Amino acid sequence: MLWINTKRILKAGFVSFARNGLVSLSSVLIITVTLFVLGGILFSGALLNSSLEEIKSKVDVNVYFVPVANESDVLALQNRLMALPEVASADYVSSEQALENFRNRHANDAVTLQALDELGTNPLGAIINIKATDPSQYEGIARFLDGENEARPGFIDRINYYQNKVAIDTLSSMIDGGRKIAFAIALAFIIISMVIAFNTIRLTIYIAREEISVMRLVGASNKYIRGPFVVAGIMYGIVSAFITLILLYPATFWISSVTGTFFSGFSIFAYYLHEFPMIFGLLVGAGVFLGGVSSYLAVRRYLRL
Repeated sequence: MLWINTKRILKAGFVSFARNGLVSLSSVLIITVTLFVLGGILFSGALLNSSLEEIKSKVDVNVYFVPVANESDVLALQNRLMALPEVASADYVSSEQALENFRNRHANDAVTLQALDELGTNPLGAIINIKATDPSQYEGIARFLDGENEARPGFIDRINYYQNKVAIDTLSSMIDGGRKIAFAIALAFIIISMVIAFNTIRLTIYIAREEISVMRLVGASNKYIRGPFVVAGIMYGIVSAFITLILLYPATFWISSVTGTFFSGFSIFAYYLHEFPMIFGLLVGAGVFLGGVSSYLAVRRYLRL
């Protein structure tokens, strides 16, 4: 009996979807716009993350050692830094490499190079370039280095974190703020989309109000009456998701040239192709949720079932 009722509900849902052509088309278009906006938010989030990662990759902390610091001691400190979970990388630059880098940076400054040659010795010490897993963690790394310097006074010449602290703190605030804004925008669009889809699907139910009255008179249960509308709503969502996926293909291809130029080579089209299974599941799931839940709520509220 359960299987027979399920088949009847599914059949009635398909019939309702096909029979109310104009209303079904309107519902599909509304949900398609909604899903397209959600897709745009998804791609915007990917662009934001790509940009933030690019900025984060340019932020580091440099530890400058005194010229007489023993190389083995510096390498031992590098190993201790790499053991910290906050540290993504700690690259060692020898004093000789630091001198060569300095000469390359001042290749066109004859006065500086002449003064360097007159010294007769290498005035630069080794350097460790540190990148944290997150900019907010540089302060903890700096405290660790301060502790190392206190344990061995005169070992570390300086740590440039304190010169860059304002920029690092600003970047951390920008990253946190950007993520919160993106989440708020996505949530707002989801709520707006739910309201629009809800009211559009309500029109379908209003058209079928006489049919529903007859079904109730002959003793149909609330679940049986509500079922076809939920099935039709799910179909609206699935069809809308497929239309959205088709539209996103040329749209992402078209704007990839722009994103590749202005966002450090990030290609929206490549992201769409690479993450297609995730995007497919997300849009289909969102479409089913919007259509099904909106239909369920519309029946429950406006037909007093």
